[in-house]
Amino acid sequence: MQVTVALALPDRAWLVALRLPAGATVDEAVERSGLRARAPGVDQANLTLAIFGKPITPATVLRDGDRVELLRPLLLDPKQARRRRAREG
Repeated sequence: MQVTVALALPDRAWLVALRLPAGATVDEAVERSGLRARAPGVDQANLTLAIFGKPITPATVLRDGDRVELLRPLLLDPKQARRRRAREG
């Protein structure tokens, strides 16, 4: 099966296409992608895993065509950001 693993930083983004056997897990895909090693400045413990934006666990079994995303924590709550922009005009 074909899957993609994605990681985006403020100044750079990676998409790694992988061919994995049926029954492969998210954890296996992330490990094979090597993306954790490409972003040493990222707090690995606070990354959230998702498939097409939906949070999942490392043990989730992948399906053909899935895009696994390594999501960084938000720096600012979206509601607070909108309020700040509205105040600043």
